[in-house]
Amino acid sequence: KEEEEGEEAQVLAASKERFPGQSVYHIKWIQWKEENTPIITQNENGPCPLLAILNVLLLAWKVKLPPMMEIITAEQLMEYLGDYMLDAKPKEISEIQRLNYEQNMSDAMAILHKLQTGLDVNVKFTGVRVFEYTPECIVFDLLDIPLYHGWLVDPQIDDIVKAVGNCSYNQLVEKIISCKQSDNSELVSEGFVAEQFLNNTATQLTYHGLCELTSTVQEGELCVFFRNNHFSTMTKYKGLLYLLVTDQGFLTEEKVVWESLHNVDGDGNFCDSEFHLRPPSDPETVYRGQQDQIDQDYLMALSLQQEQQSQEINWEQIPEGISDLELAKKLQEEEDRRASQYYQEQEQAAAAAASASTQAQ
Repeated sequence: KEEEEGEEAQVLAASKERFPGQSVYHIKWIQWKEENTPIITQNENGPCPLLAILNVLLLAWKVKLPPMMEIITAEQLMEYLGDYMLDAKPKEISEIQRLNYEQNMSDAMAILHKLQTGLDVNVKFTGVRVFEYTPECIVFDLLDIPLYHGWLVDPQIDDIVKAVGNCSYNQLVEKIISCKQSDNSELVSEGFVAEQFLNNTATQLTYHGLCELTSTVQEGELCVFFRNNHFSTMTKYKGLLYLLVTDQGFLTEEKVVWESLHNVDGDGNFCDSEFHLRPPSDPETVYRGQQDQIDQDYLMALSLQQEQQSQEINWEQIPEGISDLELAKKLQEEEDRRASQYYQEQEQAAAAAASASTQAQ
C-alpha cells in the first residue's frame, strides 16, 4: 500500500511539473453498465461544480475520454465541456429561440471559469429544484443537467413556513438580521424561528427534503446535488438515492463507486457500480483505527444475501396522505434495521476470522 501511495505521489508531482499552476485530477475507470467508463476524482484542491457536471456527462457517455487516460488538467476538462456545449447546440430552431440560446450561451461562457472554484447558487426552501435564478443556473439548463437540493421547510410546520416564506437563503439571512433589530415582538419572534430553522438544519438536508428528492428524481436519472457549497453527481436506483464517490482516497478502490443518501446527518453506505454494498477493502480508509480487516469472500456473500433478502420499502404500498414525519420515521426505521443487521453480521465475520486465525496459529 505504501508503494502504491508513493507511486501516486510521484505521478502527481510529475503531472504538476508538466502542467505548472494547473489543477490536476486523477481519473478512475469503473465498469458502469458493462462499459469501461471514466470518472474524475477530487484532488487536494477540494470539490468543484466542474467535476460533478463532467461526471454526469461521462456516466451518460456524452463525453468520452481516451482509454487508459490516468490524469487530466482543469483546462482539459474545460475544453471537453466547451466542445460538448457547442455540439449540443440545437439544430432546427426558430430565430427567436436561436437568439435566446445564443444569449444564454454567452452568459454561461462568461461564468464557466467559476466552475473550477465554486458557483453562486442560492437555494429556496420551497422545492428541490427551486433556486434563485442566476447566470450560474443557466449552465445546468444549457447542459440539460437537473440541479437539486434537499434543504426544504416541512409545509406542515406552520410557524417555520410563515417565518421562512418564499425567501432564498441570502434573503432569509437578511430577514433574520432585520427582524432581530425590530421593535415589533411578532417580527422578533419570526426572526428567532427562522434562525432556529437554519441552526437545526445546518446539514442543509431535511427529512421533508429527502422525501421530496426521493419522489422527484427519476429512476436512473443522472443529476447534480447541491449541499453545503458542494456539488455531487447523483442518481436514483430502485427508488433510493446515491451520490458518486469522487474522493481521490478511493482511487484504487474499484468496488467503491456510490454512497447511499438516506439520512440527513450521517454517512451513507458504500456500494459498487451495480449498487451492491461494498465497504472499502482497506478498513482504515473509512473505519480509521479499527482493526476489522474484512474478508472479501464474506463481503461477496453478504452482498448476495442482501440481494436475496432485499427488504426495501415498497413505495407503492405506502398509504396516500402519510405525513412527511411518518415517512421519515419509516425510512429511518428501515435504515436502523439494515444497519443493525449489517453490523451484527460484520461482528460475526470478524469473530469467525479471529477464531480461524487462532486455530491456524
